[in-house]
Amino acid sequence: KAKGEAFGMEKVTLNDMILYAVSRVILKHRDINAHLIDNTMRLFNNVHLGVACDTPRGLIVPTVFNANKMSLKDISAESKRVTGMCRDGACSPDLLKGASFTITNLGSLGIESFTPVINPPQTGILGVGTITKRIKEVNGQDVTYPAMGLSLTFDHRALDFGEVRPFLTTLNEFFNNPEEILNHNA
Repeated sequence: KAKGEAFGMEKVTLNDMILYAVSRVILKHRDINAHLIDNTMRLFNNVHLGVACDTPRGLIVPTVFNANKMSLKDISAESKRVTGMCRDGACSPDLLKGASFTITNLGSLGIESFTPVINPPQTGILGVGTITKRIKEVNGQDVTYPAMGLSLTFDHRALDFGEVRPFLTTLNEFFNNPEEILNHNA
């Protein structure tokens, strides 16, 4: 995020980077980018991200369609546009349906972890917590590092842990190498 200005992306937020990362990683784990309808899985070829946002009328989840085809800058602009419309009470009903996967972020409120609730018929939802300092041992020394809590809720009728663990592992690798976000930016 600190390097955003150098790339012409000074208004890109951490949440935008999370949306971008998920839009790239989830296609490698297609069962999570799906709907379960009447015991039938509908897999999506594109990523339609639901972005949970708080509004004066309560929680609303507009959709960023085809996020996997957007650059980081485009995802940033589109997520701000659709959430802004929801907060202003001007969101089209078409934006409130069709998401293949949802992200909800309570990190800005200082929440470290929580259990997000799935938006049926989606098979999963990712909850993002705040960044905290953690300690790990490196070469016999305790060092601090920033850690962000992620909570994945998934529908056990459609998925099991063996299918979602690789998604979380790949997402974790992406976040541990944040320069990858900019290197994959198209």
